[in-house]
Amino acid sequence: MVKALLNKRLLIGQYYPASSPLHKLDARSKIIVTVLYMIALFVAQGWPAYAFMTIIFAVAVGTARIPFSSLLRGMKLIIIFVLLTVVMNGFFSPGDIIWSWRSFNLTRQGLIMGAAMGLRLLLLVSFASLLTLTTEPLALTDGLEKLLKPAGRIGIPSHEIAMMMSIALRFIPTILEEFDRIVLAQRARGATIAQGNIAKRITAMMPLLVPLFVAAFRRADELAQAMEAKCYHGGEGRSRWRQSRWQAGDTAYTAFFCLILAGMIFVRVLNPF
Repeated sequence: MVKALLNKRLLIGQYYPASSPLHKLDARSKIIVTVLYMIALFVAQGWPAYAFMTIIFAVAVGTARIPFSSLLRGMKLIIIFVLLTVVMNGFFSPGDIIWSWRSFNLTRQGLIMGAAMGLRLLLLVSFASLLTLTTEPLALTDGLEKLLKPAGRIGIPSHEIAMMMSIALRFIPTILEEFDRIVLAQRARGATIAQGNIAKRITAMMPLLVPLFVAAFRRADELAQAMEAKCYHGGEGRSRWRQSRWQAGDTAYTAFFCLILAGMIFVRVLNPF
């Protein structure tokens, strides 16, 4: 079951049960570290910095004890977007022409820029996926709520916002599963969805959007009814069975990524271009 979980096309929103140091950390520290990594990724400049951020990601995956092969299989959609990013930048960015076809020119500078943007996008989505892969949905909701709790002093409903974000993340794999069911049902009726060129495949996918949206609204309505049946009334007066605690490992984990971000900013200041 766990292996099948990571064979999906998109990993964001799924949880991978394992006994690893990363799984045992507090959800708040993992949320903060994810934000720090994203900022450091955009501050990073140059291929040595990108290589360093890639190594950090690989170490995090190894610490989480998530199979690299399964992780790559789950990133198929993101890899397609990365390839499109590289191709679009290669053809539409000015620079030294290395290949030409009619009015389209492939430039060396465009490929380099596209590769850098594609690597950033891949690392961004992959590291964000580690947050949900190593954090249970309930713990993620509690962590978000605690981080947003200071905003409640100015009237911002922290619990409701955390609940909505958690439900949205968890609905991503649910929607993908529903889409797979619809595709299988159409194929059983003789529909040719995955045949022909890209334009024909996109045209064949369009009629599937209506039943997909209907199924999504049905799932949302069922979730709302279940929450009402359990007398859910928001975060006011709500108690928790599991109490999360910030430990020394969380401090060390967060401090390490703070140092990474500080180092990236320092290098960027020394070399602004």
